Amino acid sequence: MSGRIVALVAALFVAVLVLANTFFTVSQTEQVLITQFGRKVRVIEQPGLHMKLPFVQTAIVFDRRLLDFDTPPEEVILGDQRRLIVDAFARFRITDPLTYFQTVGPTEQGIRDRLDSVLSSAMRSVLGNEQLLDVLSAQRTRIMGAIQQRVNQEMASFGVAVVDVRIRRADLPPENTLAVLKRMQSERQRVAAQVRAQGAEQAAKIRADADRERTVLLAEAHAKADTLLGEGEAAAIHTYAAAYSKNPHFYDIWRTLEAYRQGFAAGKSRLVLSPDSGFLSLLKTPPTPAGPAGAP
Repeated sequence: MSGRIVALVAALFVAVLVLANTFFTVSQTEQVLITQFGRKVRVIEQPGLHMKLPFVQTAIVFDRRLLDFDTPPEEVILGDQRRLIVDAFARFRITDPLTYFQTVGPTEQGIRDRLDSVLSSAMRSVLGNEQLLDVLSAQRTRIMGAIQQRVNQEMASFGVAVVDVRIRRADLPPENTLAVLKRMQSERQRVAAQVRAQGAEQAAKIRADADRERTVLLAEAHAKADTLLGEGEAAAIHTYAAAYSKNPHFYDIWRTLEAYRQGFAAGKSRLVLSPDSGFLSLLKTPPTPAGPAGAP
């Protein structure tokens, strides 16, 4: 009886062991390479429950998601002989599990070591032909595309596709930062001095134009004023002449009275004249009507 129980337990153990080596599950984030004596049988990418030959075939699991890879900061020399400390990262995916397994092995660490050297070499090769301003400007996208293309060419033989390469940071070495800042300050000062000189030149030109326009306007105004003054004096002389021709006696009396008004209006005027001066004639003898009939 006990022998039968032992046999039954042994049979159950063997059955469980066979089932455990036959059935396996694949999740949505995995892809499985089935090998038989080291040779590829198939690649399973569909999630779910799958089968393989127990003890003969082996299921090797690989991640099918995008994987991150960060490079440590390293110093590179650009095309203009500037030194730059670059900190980059990459995104890659395992596209050929069999090639990956044959060249790297079943773990990720092997591909990360290869990717580190390949990415570093590609960055040095591409950045060695670029200028500092290009790396720090919108040209960085083009540079990253060139680096990614080089890395993909190298990594295709490992069954890996690099889908993105980016420079996270690009800093100058500490010993060069102060010198660069001084050069930038000098350049800004030179540009500022040039702009100030151009502004001063423009201001002088505007002032000269304004002074010239002012001189022209004043000359035209004086000329017009002199013209109007001459026309006014001519009209006044014409009016005086017309009035004098109508009644010379009245005009003489009016001019004498106007001279009295202007001469004695202040009340403090002093005149030194002889008693028989003609200027005082109207003060001695009141005016009498004279001239043509009907005149006052």
